[in-house]
Amino acid sequence: MRSNILAFVAGIWLLQQQPALPGLAWGWLLPVVLLAAWRLPAAAGLPLALARRALFGGFFLALGFFWAALMADIRLSDALPPQWEGKDIQLVGVVAGLPRHGERGTGFEFDVERVLTPQAAVPRHIQLAWYSRGFRDRREAAVGEVRPGQRWRLTVRLKRPHGNANPYGFDYEAWLLERNIRASGYVRQEDGNRRLAEHVYRPGYIVEMLRERVVRRFQAVLGERPYAGVLKALAVGEQNAISPEQWKVFLRTGVNHLMSISGLHVTMISSLAFALVYGLWRRSQILTLRLPARKAAAVAGALAALLYALLSGFGVPTQRTLYMLSVVAAALWLGRARSASSVLALALLVVVLLDPWAVFAPGFWLSFGAVAVILYVGVGRIGRLYWLREWANVQWAVTLGLMPALLLMFQQVSIVSPLANAFAIPVISLGVVPLTLAGAILPLDFPLLLAHQVMAWCMAALEWLSQMPDAVWQQHAPPVWTALAAAVGVLWLLLPRGFPARWVGAVGLAPMFLALPAAPGHGALWVTVLDVGQGLAVVVRTQSHALLYDAGPRFGEEADSGNRIILPYLRGSGVKRLDGFIVSHDDVDHSGGAISVLDGIPVAWLASSLPDASPIPAHAGRVLHCVAGQGWEWDGVRFDLLHPDAASYRDADLKDNARGCVLKIASPYGSVLLTADIQRDTEARLLERAPEALPATVLVAPHHGSKSSSSEAFVRRVNPALVVFTVGYRNRFGHPKKEVVQRYRALGSRLYRSDRSGAVEVRFDGPSGATASAFRETGRRYWWAQ
Repeated sequence: MRSNILAFVAGIWLLQQQPALPGLAWGWLLPVVLLAAWRLPAAAGLPLALARRALFGGFFLALGFFWAALMADIRLSDALPPQWEGKDIQLVGVVAGLPRHGERGTGFEFDVERVLTPQAAVPRHIQLAWYSRGFRDRREAAVGEVRPGQRWRLTVRLKRPHGNANPYGFDYEAWLLERNIRASGYVRQEDGNRRLAEHVYRPGYIVEMLRERVVRRFQAVLGERPYAGVLKALAVGEQNAISPEQWKVFLRTGVNHLMSISGLHVTMISSLAFALVYGLWRRSQILTLRLPARKAAAVAGALAALLYALLSGFGVPTQRTLYMLSVVAAALWLGRARSASSVLALALLVVVLLDPWAVFAPGFWLSFGAVAVILYVGVGRIGRLYWLREWANVQWAVTLGLMPALLLMFQQVSIVSPLANAFAIPVISLGVVPLTLAGAILPLDFPLLLAHQVMAWCMAALEWLSQMPDAVWQQHAPPVWTALAAAVGVLWLLLPRGFPARWVGAVGLAPMFLALPAAPGHGALWVTVLDVGQGLAVVVRTQSHALLYDAGPRFGEEADSGNRIILPYLRGSGVKRLDGFIVSHDDVDHSGGAISVLDGIPVAWLASSLPDASPIPAHAGRVLHCVAGQGWEWDGVRFDLLHPDAASYRDADLKDNARGCVLKIASPYGSVLLTADIQRDTEARLLERAPEALPATVLVAPHHGSKSSSSEAFVRRVNPALVVFTVGYRNRFGHPKKEVVQRYRALGSRLYRSDRSGAVEVRFDGPSGATASAFRETGRRYWWAQ
């Protein structure tokens, strides 16, 4: 059974790696494989027995594959038609969850009940934002007081699911698919927006109303206390209430899994309910005769897990844990809980049956992996250890066992995690969480105040650990085969004491650290234009140097291109420091992630045309101004700044775009021209001052392809073989403009758009010239926008 379940899960995982959904007509193969396996005699010799097992394994793998394909086909069919993107649509629906309040307005999920606009089609579940102001426009706009369970009539503009596509980056489109959010958009400022009903009494909405009451109670009792956000996250799953500084501490100490509604917390609350009911029930002879104490306790544990999951918002990670605990409770009820590994396998089956997209989530692999490691080192071993040593052994085993997965998915692992978790797990799971839930349910203030104080004591210790210089190990993304070898090595290392040559397991770990990613040779040049939306970020690599040109836009209060896209890409690619960083000019779509980059990775120097009032240079060590004529050479590759000239810094009336740093990079095999947001007048100056430096193999189009740039003379002088337009999906500026695109197309240039191509990597490796690849082509997945 266990091997067949693992084959089923492998089939689901395999489907999620496909660039397109397979035709379901191929499902006819399933009964053929099953019949072939069934016809083989079970009591035959070893070869036939192995063949029978292989056929059954193949059947369940194919069954998982086609089950996931069927579920995906059903979910993807609920889509926003392309012709209705960006159009005004009037809807009636219900606010489906807790709103998220930010600096620009309110975000919320919305269940669509009716579409009032004739002939419009809208998915049943969408995500909306109601903006109070934009980044540039500071004028306040009226935003409705949106609360869970309210019915609204709204005029909205929607778009199909779309996110940035970059190597080692977060797949936003997969995240939306898993949560069944099939369109997103914003509420238009219209007079017709009306609240139609204050409360819609359906089970799901009633739960959300109760969750909102809990949040309001927390605000009333805790006010602005520093760890109030942590308690909100532990009670109702409101993770955005935790500050970025606190998240940094949790990540560095490896306890971030404790600061959300993790499986550990749900399991702990369920276990407490189980133990309480079991202890009380068995004391009553009447109750015990009616129902065995173990069965009553199993029901109580499952109900406690369900209630906590509902209070937390019934998020996907919580659902996984609930399904696992439900399987355990069913096994106890039926008296079939003889093998812990079989129960775990059944829980795994239930999770992927109900949610085939669970394999997207790191938490899926880490939670099941952690339980599997605990069972591996704790079940079937001879002899009992002292409880403290047994706890230490489990912490060591889980840390070591999850290390390959953590390095593969996040390229980092906390070194202090065993020590931090050793005290944080009991303190938070047995202290802070029960007190927080008691304060949420009971009309008493002291449980919340006590929970906050205990959390403050815990945070003091975590902050001390996080400040250790080597608290976190970071490295490149290891190849998948090295992670598999490391997993085998870990299993060998964790064999029982007395097993000979356990040290051999360390050999399996070695490739994960020693297999380095590919790097350019001498004279070679690798340029990656990252997909940061409407902005620019370019990573340039030579044999032993790395340069970042611009840092993309800021997305919100806590998110920007630096911490969400650039740093994960640098870490995954094996870039441990930047030898140079150029911020071309003072525009939020080019400098929005600069501070995150400077704070997140060592940078040798920062060059820019930023004004003196900019906060960015304060985060750098060596700071320079971009000036035409500056140049240097790295590993046989020449770098030259062509603009601005020194006199431009004395012109107070000059616009930021006109002072953008223009960089020419030339290798023996081709060249690249990076032009920031320069416009026609700056292009004319370059044509006068440095015409011989302008021709380039690759051009990142000036100002995202706006009509105020890419003049005919400039385009013809550069004469690029390849042009990259860095633009956001359905951006409000309409970039790139059709006439600009046609201008480059008339030259015969090969054109890329970051909104359609994702990250674009160009490699100059030899006399054959530039080879280009688009991430949305090389890493294509079936759910990605076409």
